[in-house]
Amino acid sequence: MTGYFIGLMSGTSLDGVDGVVLELSAQNMRVSHAHHVPMPADLRRELLALNTPGSNELHLASLATNRLIQCHAEVVHALLALSGLHAADITAIGVHGQTVRHMPGPVGAAVNAHQPWPAYSVQLCNPALLAELCGTAVIADFRSRDIAAGGQGAPLVPAFHRAVFGRRSQSVAVVNIGGMANATLLGSDCEVSGFDTGPGNVLMDLWCEKHTGHTFDSNGQWAASGVCHTALLNELLAEPFFSQRGVRSTGRDLFNAAWLNAHLARYSSLSAADVQATLLELTAHSIAQSLPEGLDSCVVCGGGALNPVLIGALQQLLGSTPVIPSDAVGMPAMQVEAAAFAWLAAQCWHGLPGNVPAATGARGPRVLGAIYPA
Repeated sequence: MTGYFIGLMSGTSLDGVDGVVLELSAQNMRVSHAHHVPMPADLRRELLALNTPGSNELHLASLATNRLIQCHAEVVHALLALSGLHAADITAIGVHGQTVRHMPGPVGAAVNAHQPWPAYSVQLCNPALLAELCGTAVIADFRSRDIAAGGQGAPLVPAFHRAVFGRRSQSVAVVNIGGMANATLLGSDCEVSGFDTGPGNVLMDLWCEKHTGHTFDSNGQWAASGVCHTALLNELLAEPFFSQRGVRSTGRDLFNAAWLNAHLARYSSLSAADVQATLLELTAHSIAQSLPEGLDSCVVCGGGALNPVLIGALQQLLGSTPVIPSDAVGMPAMQVEAAAFAWLAAQCWHGLPGNVPAATGARGPRVLGAIYPA
């Protein structure tokens, strides 16, 4: 695969749109340029509201989607200006869209024309509008084919993680800590698997915004001012999702304000800072307990990789397994997810599979995505 592909990602944290130019050659791949556009505060509120049922949501979702795509187009035009490339130089743009519902069905189930198919995952996206605004082919809708093949439609990054971070004769875990957290296991025998581990920053962010007005806890400083409450932590970790093994994926459908408030009902005397400290430990523990022993390294990326208190807690739980920022082994932490969707777009463009059945549960490899020509 050769050429320039742009990847766009707006994750569960809703902090903004990340974009990269991924240059593919016969020898390697590299991110040549990156850009970030913060999410407008009012659009962020609209997108958050769409994660739960509401009145007139089809109309509101369509309007919010078009605004979101305009933010995506802003990132694309900035990347072209930074790189000196023209729209015609870009083979395709890979865009994930904004997830507002994630309801995967039974792993490995087959589509039956005579029975309703219960599984779906909704990403707000208007790839046709993005193609018009940018004059470039757009590839979107990466999850639906995997779900149709009995997969969870997530996580979709393990194949890319293998291409970037895989090391022969080493066992590596790649942990992306965004709004949700997911792990890719790269075996020394080149085998790959993956799964969601649970909440990444999502609960910490919503609690921080509620009590401080800030959308995230910068450097984990507020969490560091509190003390983890062991009983609350154990109650949170008793959520059945954390005891599942093998293929699993999740989102705001489970880990949201209602879920948190239900658990906090018996802990009203706790300070807000102590709750934040406990939520940080929840993220660290849910990641650590999902990883196998004997790893050579744990590579972290995503916004959570920039939180030294969270990374310190994870390192303490993993003991002798070094926790390494992805910056040190090939790619800056905030570029990995966007680069993954540029790579997935390249896979689709060339008719190559993008999923890892061992991670999603699909019945086999599938070409992911739908192409909207320039």
